Amino acid sequence: MQKENVCLKLHYKISTMTENIDEYPDRLQDNLKDKTLFITGGSGFLGKVLIEKLLRCMEVKRIYILLREKKGKEPKQRIRELFQNPLFDTVRKQKGEKIFEKCTLIAGDVSIPDLGMSAQDRETLINEVEFVVHSAATIRFDDPMKKAVLLNVRGTKLVLELAAEMKKLLIYVHVSTSYCHLSEKILYEKAYPAHADPHYIIKTVEHMDEKLVESITPTLLGTMPNTYAFTKNLSESLCVEQLDKLPIIILRPSVVIPIWKDPLPGWTDNINGPTGLLIGAGKGVIRTMYCNSDRYADFMPVDIVANSLVACMWDGVANKLVRRFYNLCSSAEYKVSYEEIINLGKQVVYERIPFNGVMWYPGGSMTKYRLLHQIRVLLYHYLPAVFIDTLLFCLGYKPILWRIQQRITKGFEVFEYYANNQWDFNNDTSMAARSQLNPKERQKYKLDGNGISYLDYFTDCTHACRLYILKETDDTIPAAKRHMRM
Repeated sequence: MQKENVCLKLHYKISTMTENIDEYPDRLQDNLKDKTLFITGGSGFLGKVLIEKLLRCMEVKRIYILLREKKGKEPKQRIRELFQNPLFDTVRKQKGEKIFEKCTLIAGDVSIPDLGMSAQDRETLINEVEFVVHSAATIRFDDPMKKAVLLNVRGTKLVLELAAEMKKLLIYVHVSTSYCHLSEKILYEKAYPAHADPHYIIKTVEHMDEKLVESITPTLLGTMPNTYAFTKNLSESLCVEQLDKLPIIILRPSVVIPIWKDPLPGWTDNINGPTGLLIGAGKGVIRTMYCNSDRYADFMPVDIVANSLVACMWDGVANKLVRRFYNLCSSAEYKVSYEEIINLGKQVVYERIPFNGVMWYPGGSMTKYRLLHQIRVLLYHYLPAVFIDTLLFCLGYKPILWRIQQRITKGFEVFEYYANNQWDFNNDTSMAARSQLNPKERQKYKLDGNGISYLDYFTDCTHACRLYILKETDDTIPAAKRHMRM
């Protein structure tokens, strides 16, 4: 009876909170109302989602977005294309094209001296910006050391130097990663020693050509598995050096994956990480993985990361920087093994939304034995690739499968390190900050996984991969289902 009374009281409390939710203030929105932000990495995965959230849910005064020339496209062309992405359809419908006038292009590049921006743009940022979000980085694990250092490490140093001149700066957000202190099996929300001296590394690569830097890369890396982890470690250490001088908060998201809820379920713009595995397995070209299936990874939907970033900016201002590090991780609350992920992916592709042009019935498996994995790679990856490419060549088509398998093999090299090691993340600080949000803020800025259906989420991710990555339209789904039943 006592237990029933407690449940009834809890139900009443939740119902009351839900009914009166509009009576609560939105302090996160108030924190950014009529404020000016400067964002690096705005064209990246997280950057796009963050900008969309700011435009749709906030009343910011202006967002300055740093963009460089890329693949022959001028920054002006890139910012136009940015807002044509389906991700921005919801805010466009709600607020019209005029909302994008809040965004101002700053032509520049974090990888070159002075951030590649004009003196006039620099002066504007110094005089106007109140919040900085530095998320620009190369996320390729196999980038050459010189490129990774200039972009991730020197770029961070240059943005910090700019921030030090800003007259109105309230919060500087550095987007790090949970996987930059890999010697720590449990990562706490605190500063850790740098793997090397970042200033020395910057000077070293600045004065060497790329070939020479590559020759010393193994020595520089030491125990670090790749240039991404190495340079993100150093860039975070540069921020730690400035904690007493600048209002810096450091966010460490784990593996950032497609949108869960808002505004476009399943949306992504890349095939990095789990998305690439989902496509490869769904198309039938990935048949084996070297991984202990009982292990689990830590994943965070990108919309939750963007919401967390907004919440942390409010926490920094409201609580006067009492917290400086935030581990944005899920495994303390939700653990999903690799085996469960694979089974969910199979179920989605078998029963709900298959891909077009599946080359082999989706299946395969994981093994914790490397030799067995290598035998499977030979039998199920390489030999079919050679056979099909030979057939394509004889028919007058361009061979493609061997090249795809080479890319998969390269991706495996990265995946295997992370999949066959286990880390845990303490996020007490982040949980303490989350607990301060009122019911209205918790609903508007979803920060937890309560209510998630993994099967529905994987279905949304598969559907989005078809539409936005593979350009497979919905009208082809019936044919794909028929093909799957053959």
